[in-house]
Amino acid sequence: MYSRRAFLKTSGLALFAAGVGGSPVFLARAAQAAQQGSANRRRTLVTIFQRGAMDGLMAVPPIEDPYLRQSRPNLYIPAGRAAGDQAVLELGDAFGLHPAFAPLLPLFREGRLAVVHGVGSPVATRSHFDAQDYMESGTPGRKGTASGWLNRAVGLLGHEPATPFQAVSLTPSLPKSLYGEHNALAVSDLAMFGLQDIGNRQMSTATQQGFEMLYSRAAAELLQKTGSMSFDAVKILSELEVESYRPENGADYPRSPLGSALKQIAMLIKAGVGLEVAFAESGGWDTHVRQGSLTGTFANRSRDLAAAIAAFWADLDRYQDDVVVMTMTEFGRTVRENGSAGTDHGRASCLFVLGNQVRGGRVHGQVPVLARENLEDGRDLPVTTDFRAVFADVAGQHLRIDDDSALFPGWSGRRLSVLKS
Repeated sequence: MYSRRAFLKTSGLALFAAGVGGSPVFLARAAQAAQQGSANRRRTLVTIFQRGAMDGLMAVPPIEDPYLRQSRPNLYIPAGRAAGDQAVLELGDAFGLHPAFAPLLPLFREGRLAVVHGVGSPVATRSHFDAQDYMESGTPGRKGTASGWLNRAVGLLGHEPATPFQAVSLTPSLPKSLYGEHNALAVSDLAMFGLQDIGNRQMSTATQQGFEMLYSRAAAELLQKTGSMSFDAVKILSELEVESYRPENGADYPRSPLGSALKQIAMLIKAGVGLEVAFAESGGWDTHVRQGSLTGTFANRSRDLAAAIAAFWADLDRYQDDVVVMTMTEFGRTVRENGSAGTDHGRASCLFVLGNQVRGGRVHGQVPVLARENLEDGRDLPVTTDFRAVFADVAGQHLRIDDDSALFPGWSGRRLSVLKS
């Protein structure tokens, strides 16, 4: 028997799928959800959280900075023709791109992809938990904020959700970014999107009603009127099998959690079910040991991220004008490599923003010369751009949210202009 508290704790206000197996399903009569007109072709913000703290100086290094090479004798990747295939990919403006991010280079050169460097929280912490909490809540230095910034964004869209799929996280549980009073669902696999018992049989009507009643009572206390959202969503899913979906334009998603998540987000966007905020995550960026340069942990994670984003963008095809993709990570890594051929927790990192309305083909933000006297605490890339300046501009311009103070309570800074007005 599930208690209400246990149900909420284990579900994270996500879609509940009991057991395994059953018939894979995708958006049944998605057209029904969209035929009202308002649900179809909505603008969608897709966010990807790189958990573990990506080394921004390895992802997008300042290639003319002599201090970087001195600080990283084993991790440094050279630039220029002399290095041949072993070189970083030159972006211009004295920055390069790690070779594992090569699938993103054409998007950068087309002016669709931008980099923002020196991004981070104004509150210094080397704790993954605290830094992720601050970034996802959007309230640096304030623990216990009940809502996440993406959930607040949903509330500021100015309209009621046309379907239960307005805000979806393709993760096993709901991320802090989507906590709050507005509707949000989490599901890691649309093929398991339903209510099934351990015996692979559909739950009886009585059992389903029991779960729906339990969910409704619990959710009503926390999310106002969202008690039946998961069950409304299940009703929308009925006819098309997930496995029948074929990406467009030869898009080749990596067989990874992130690849699967972005593929399913593309399906939801093209199904026209009113998706406006989507969340996915990429793990494994905590590179204390054997970080590697051209190969190794960092290169593997970067290759997966770049391949997944490139496939997603190709797959969107005619829907690209409606979508912006933004990455984020809780903090960066130390400028100097450590004794274990890795890097330790630092301060600023970089992020990527992709979209047809992005001020792309350039590296935004500021990175000082990496001399010790310019580093925070003599060891870290300083934060020169508050992450809220980027998030506010992307959400504001793309989702047409004007109230920055409501999106990020307590913040009175200025947006960094990453998207075209």
